[in-house]
Amino acid sequence: MQQFITDVQIYPFLQHALLTGILASIACGIIGTYVVVRRISYIADGIAHAVLGGMGAALYIQKVHHMPGVLPMHGAIVTAILAAIIIGLVSLWAKQREDNVISAIWAVGMAIGIIFISRTPGYNEDLMSYLFGNILLVSSTDLWTLAGLDFVILLIGVLFYNQFLAVCFDDEFARLRGLNVEFFYLLLLCLTALTVVVLSTVVGIVMVIALLTLPIGIAALYSGTLWRMMILSAILCALFTTSGLALSYVPDYPAGAATIIIAGAAYLAATTLKWVSTRGRS
Repeated sequence: MQQFITDVQIYPFLQHALLTGILASIACGIIGTYVVVRRISYIADGIAHAVLGGMGAALYIQKVHHMPGVLPMHGAIVTAILAAIIIGLVSLWAKQREDNVISAIWAVGMAIGIIFISRTPGYNEDLMSYLFGNILLVSSTDLWTLAGLDFVILLIGVLFYNQFLAVCFDDEFARLRGLNVEFFYLLLLCLTALTVVVLSTVVGIVMVIALLTLPIGIAALYSGTLWRMMILSAILCALFTTSGLALSYVPDYPAGAATIIIAGAAYLAATTLKWVSTRGRS
């Protein structure tokens, strides 16, 4: 721990990793709360795999049609937003369960990606780095991207807090009160998709899924309102990412894996403590 504290004051890559964890915590704390409350946690994993289609298509265009300005990240963002809109529209108007729709998009997206990758000349190792990022390799550009994502999420979250609250807890009542439930639900899905794609290319999809669910699960046990859950979730996310970096630094363990283990252990401890205290009162 002391070695980490000393080196983080010297090495920019550690400073970037630490700041990345904090910036990612803000996005995960807010969006993760909505995702858990709305019960669409499965969307993160589904979108992360579905974007392979957009990434493969973008790489194909880049290499085969000689368009270097088209990057896999661009394809990932477009595909993620498109997948979110399809999920929302089908679940709203076709009355299908989100998990069924997500599974279908997951499979089709990966299949399309595999086809494009098979037709793209060369070795396409870059795609895996987009899906399984490394928090220790974050650049200044990545930090600015995360900061921009946090700004958008905070701005929309503050402006439409009550609307998102109604959509997550009682959309039928909100619809009777005249709220455009369809619009805000689709907006929430698009924000979720954007968060998943941006963060997964920086810290990895496994870590994103963990940070979108585990800290929120803990916060839900001890928070009475949605905004308190968001704040506590963001604090817990920052604590887990910082602890993961510090504890994995000297033994040279993967920082993302260490963060997930710490978050999982904390969630298990919190739920056990809550169960014991509830049993004690009864």
